Amino acid sequence: MSGLKLFRYGAWAAVAALAVVSGVLVYQQTAGNPNSGALIEPLSAIGGPFEMVNGDGETVTDQTFAGKPTLMFFGFTYCPDVCPTTLSELQGWMEALGEDAAGLNYAFVTVDPERDTPEVMRDYVWAFDKRITPLTGSRQQVDAMIKAYRVYAKKVPLDDGDYTMDHSAAVYLMDADNRFVGTIAYGEDEENALKKLRRLIGKAPASS
Repeated sequence: MSGLKLFRYGAWAAVAALAVVSGVLVYQQTAGNPNSGALIEPLSAIGGPFEMVNGDGETVTDQTFAGKPTLMFFGFTYCPDVCPTTLSELQGWMEALGEDAAGLNYAFVTVDPERDTPEVMRDYVWAFDKRITPLTGSRQQVDAMIKAYRVYAKKVPLDDGDYTMDHSAAVYLMDADNRFVGTIAYGEDEENALKKLRRLIGKAPASS
């Protein structure tokens, strides 16, 4: 088995582990109070303060997003499939939410700051939607955020001397206090994703 395949299996294992944790928390809450309408209980081990740079080179912290829930996705601009697919899905969710989309923050966080400068991130992310905040920074800043959010990210050398990045593929759902409340898995059904987002912004139908 090639090294690249091993790293990819590791990335998907990390995503699966995060999904299991989220699933357990969902069960714990719904079993105890199935009519609560909340997403899941916060998991304090994921998330925390951060300081990054947006596409205009301006400092962005967790406090920049305070007051509204946030969708956060970690990836890189050289990503061949997962990242552009997820950003396209994110754009579609925003369109489906209509005016309610303004009740959320959206962020795309690089795991490859050496190549993803503020300008590169801005051009890439805003090609999908300008409501999505591109976040990059120094290697130290990015590594600190990766660690705080328990993101899997690994540089994988390629035969031509270049490299790619394996990384977690889930969209992180953070509440208005920047506390982790769940994920949207890569490739998750759009209807399920929208239900989660409407609950996150407090716009869920009574029957959800």
